[in-house]
Amino acid sequence: MFSGRLRGASVAAGRGLFLSVVGLAVSITLSVFAVLSLAFIPLGVGVFTTPVVLEAVRRHANQRRLWAATWSSVRIPVPYRPFPKDLRPGVAGQVERTTLLLKDPATWRDLLWLQVDMTAGAVLAVVAAGLMLYPVEALVLAAGLWRVFRDDPYWYMFVPVDSQLTGLAALGLGVVLFHFGMRAAEPVLRWHFLLARTLLGPAHHEELAQRVERLTETRHEAVDTAASELRRIERDLHDGAQARLVAMGMNLGTIEALIEKDPAQAKKMLAMARESSAEALAELRDLVRGIHPPVLAERGLGDAVRALALRLPVAAEVTVELPGRAEDPVESAAYFAVSEALTNTVKHAAAERVHVDLHHAEGMLRISVTDDGRGGAVVGAGSGLSGIERRLGTFDGVLAVSSPAGGPTMVTMEIPCALS
Repeated sequence: MFSGRLRGASVAAGRGLFLSVVGLAVSITLSVFAVLSLAFIPLGVGVFTTPVVLEAVRRHANQRRLWAATWSSVRIPVPYRPFPKDLRPGVAGQVERTTLLLKDPATWRDLLWLQVDMTAGAVLAVVAAGLMLYPVEALVLAAGLWRVFRDDPYWYMFVPVDSQLTGLAALGLGVVLFHFGMRAAEPVLRWHFLLARTLLGPAHHEELAQRVERLTETRHEAVDTAASELRRIERDLHDGAQARLVAMGMNLGTIEALIEKDPAQAKKMLAMARESSAEALAELRDLVRGIHPPVLAERGLGDAVRALALRLPVAAEVTVELPGRAEDPVESAAYFAVSEALTNTVKHAAAERVHVDLHHAEGMLRISVTDDGRGGAVVGAGSGLSGIERRLGTFDGVLAVSSPAGGPTMVTMEIPCALS
């Protein structure tokens, strides 16, 4: 338990340090460019630079949304209004694009977030890092650095360090701070992302409108998917089990005619009929398993995912912390989403290991699928990840993908639900 907490706090401190240095530098740079670009709009130059700068701001904000989801499980919806597909080319198109960006309330919230990220956000990131780094200073002081400050005491918080004894006192204080940092570093980093969510997320009425639009879209997709699935089942039954059962019935009619005239031939045909019935039964079982796996119905989502992992050609580890069971449709959607994610890993990631984590917290079923493959996975039209996103959208769920070139890839899924 101690090693796990230490590892989590150390990772949070490293991420806080990264955000306080790299994230702060990017926020300052984009803020300066945004102010200059907006100021140049009356001169005409800003019409060409503003879309570029604001798109960079949005990419920066989207990256922070991704880190919020993957680092601290903080969901920040994307509130941007879509651009029309018939934007005019040339100068007129640039003017229209700039106008649309400036009319979007999310643009101004992004610009305000840059200011907050440079101040309160940076402070929280620094605190998350300092909680684990500051105790190291006490260790260095006690190890001998105090000699440098023998004539002019160095204050480690409220301890003046000018001797070995005071150096050891600073070390004792550092140990206390270290234990506090192990418990507080991750929550402080989460506060950083919660602060970002207050500005990067949509307003309440915008979020409701987005949910209605998204649920309407996913409902239509779910209806289309259900109709397509019914046609597939009908086709599989017609071409598979039904054809075998018809052939078996014909064979039984022939056997009935031969049973007295040619018992040997009738016996051979009985064996064929038995073989056909076994194949038809196997096909029906496969078909039922594709609709709703028996292990999912009998044992629940955790064991069903473990059964999936056992069939993978790569080493797989599954961690499950589910104190109860979700409703059947939610479990089915989560199961097939994990199945699709694992299939993508096997097909495209060239991974050696994959880890699946399932847990429930704050009214959310959270699932992450992480592999050590080559990365580069994106959510795009026609990809398996797009199918997962549509499947989760039916239940107001979300999908986040972190997959830099060279890996690792982390696919995070969230579905709001209650457990029985």
